[in-house]
Amino acid sequence: MPEEPAQDQDLVLYEVDEDGVATVTLNRPERKNAWSIPMERRFFALLDQAAEDPAVRVVVITGAGRAFCPGMDVQRLEQNAQPGQSLNLQARVPMYSRRDMPKPLIAAVNGACAGIGLVQALICDIRFAARGARFTTAFTRRGLAGEYNMPYVLPRVVGLENALDLLLSGRIFDADEAKELGLVSRVVEPEDLLDAARAYARDIARNCSPRAMAVVRHQVYGDLDRDFTGALARSYSAMEFFAGSPDFREGVASFVEKREPKFEGLPPDFDPEEATRDAFLPY
Repeated sequence: MPEEPAQDQDLVLYEVDEDGVATVTLNRPERKNAWSIPMERRFFALLDQAAEDPAVRVVVITGAGRAFCPGMDVQRLEQNAQPGQSLNLQARVPMYSRRDMPKPLIAAVNGACAGIGLVQALICDIRFAARGARFTTAFTRRGLAGEYNMPYVLPRVVGLENALDLLLSGRIFDADEAKELGLVSRVVEPEDLLDAARAYARDIARNCSPRAMAVVRHQVYGDLDRDFTGALARSYSAMEFFAGSPDFREGVASFVEKREPKFEGLPPDFDPEEATRDAFLPY
């Protein structure tokens, strides 16, 4: 695999604190963090790095400057709009599957969030937004259909009619409306945004089992496509998986002893499917 050009490394910044919270920052503030192919490659490589690093427990995604990501870089939009152009689809699509990442993803949406920028916010499990941040799906206003699986994901976040409203109209809405719709769960003042998102991330990094969080994410996203009985069977399998486990013992001991738990980091080869593979009903 060729070495990443040095200039591309600055397009997305990466840091990990002592609590195991990785912050991934889209870093083209002079272009309001408009999405480009080099940025895309760097972004996905860093998510893979975070997924495989046992020291990382939670990931926060944000943007540099006053924008999160306003969508595709206009130069690429103009290129793709020319007659005879094809998407030249890559093996790795820009909708990084939430099921591929075993660790919690927290979005800190600090400003404009549109198109493929909204796609990246939607891959996250929890979304914080700065008051005044503006959102739009944008696709229909650019002569495009719903891209990168947003027509599948958005109704599961905000409901069918709200999703159709946002996708059909491509209208702009602000952070407070985004919270009313359920698109974000927290709205905070801009100057407090990153601190609030990191504080939440640090709390779960310190107090929650990385294995348990990985399996919970696997259950929630996997069970979206299952019926009640199938999901219940997987739940019993997960209960059996953790019964008597080191994480369960440590969780109980730390609760009884009134101290912070000391859970081990998530091994890079841990597969959450192991916890639900032998789904069963005890009756």
